[in-house]
Amino acid sequence: MIINKGTLILGALIGVGIGVLLAPEKGKVTRDTLKKEGKTIKDQIIEDFTEVKEDVSKATESGKDKFKKDLKDFRSKASYKTEQAITFLEKQLAILKEKNKTYQHTS
Repeated sequence: MIINKGTLILGALIGVGIGVLLAPEKGKVTRDTLKKEGKTIKDQIIEDFTEVKEDVSKATESGKDKFKKDLKDFRSKASYKTEQAITFLEKQLAILKEKNKTYQHTS
């Protein structure tokens, strides 16, 4: 998108330059034409940069929202995995506790 706009602007500048070189008009008319074309190009550049800035802002905001969602999903998954690990460890401790009882002698 940015490349296409840059190409368009470059093409406009080249067109204006060729137009000035080939123009059979007086200097005053040519200068007025250049001013007019220059303002048009300037306005287009400003419009394009504003659009690009808005696109970048939207992408950044979208990226933040996605990151927040991904982080929330990660926390949830990590919590479930932690719970599974704790349950596994509790079972293993219970097994070890039972084995340990068999080694104890009562007098």
